[in-house]
Amino acid sequence: MARLDQSGTVPGFADALAAGTLVLDGGMSNQLEAAGHDLGDALWSARLLAERPESVTEAHLAYFTAGADVAITATYQATFEGFARRGLPRGETARLLALGVELARDAAGRARARGVTRPLWVAASVGPYGAMLADGSEYRGRYGLGVDALEAFHRPRLEVLAAAGPDVLALETVPDADEGEALLRAVRGLGVPAWLSYSVAGDRTRAGQPLAEAFAPAADVDEIVAVGVNCCAPEDVPAAVATAARVTGKPVVVYPNSGEAWDAEARAWDGASTFAASRVRGWRDAGARLVGGCCRVGPDAIASIARDLGTYDPRPN
Repeated sequence: MARLDQSGTVPGFADALAAGTLVLDGGMSNQLEAAGHDLGDALWSARLLAERPESVTEAHLAYFTAGADVAITATYQATFEGFARRGLPRGETARLLALGVELARDAAGRARARGVTRPLWVAASVGPYGAMLADGSEYRGRYGLGVDALEAFHRPRLEVLAAAGPDVLALETVPDADEGEALLRAVRGLGVPAWLSYSVAGDRTRAGQPLAEAFAPAADVDEIVAVGVNCCAPEDVPAAVATAARVTGKPVVVYPNSGEAWDAEARAWDGASTFAASRVRGWRDAGARLVGGCCRVGPDAIASIARDLGTYDPRPN
């Protein structure tokens, strides 16, 4: 696993970013739903950490064998507060958070047993405060909490995930620059590299802040090895890549949705996909070093990305 050394450098994962582009996986939820699992509750895919952990391993394995270099754990919506509402004590929640990392590691081992030879990495997902609320506020931000309170919310979960030994922490789908600042504070001193990824609309965070302002604080945080965007429309990616690279000088991470729109009232996706693997070469050329997909982007699309970027390791039999 990659750890910060005494000089503040990050061997391993950061070296891989410097060497070329890594392919991320796609949406965990759509892969689980495709396997027949009902995710229609407040814990979303995190519920399966407790109830069907083997299904999470299988989802990770599908992406590794499709060509993903990095698996993002099913801990996005796993929080002490969320599991407490189901009656789970803190110790059990901590076990499930660590299990999320273990399941991704297990999938990497199974992929190697099937003939995958390239390096495989595990990113521990840390979703925003709004994901715990499960009311859609993760796409709005502005929770009414200050930076200090948000840091206090995130730090205990980050400590547990860091101790579980991921290669990198994925601070993802962050809708608000204030929460971004809180996460940058909370990740300091954990000894594990991280990426910071905002959810955006156009050239602003979901809360309305200019992306240049949101990205800027990450430039001086040694733990942050990449910045970028996820869970956004593919059309929003090019400008975000350019801004992130210019403002921070760090590698850029991008993993947009399929381009379909979520109809919250009907609880269904609407419209046509605008995600095209052929776009990723432009993103890479602009500075993206971690490229994949989020909601509604499955293994076939990830395989296409890997082929398009020349990283494809043929799907094992």
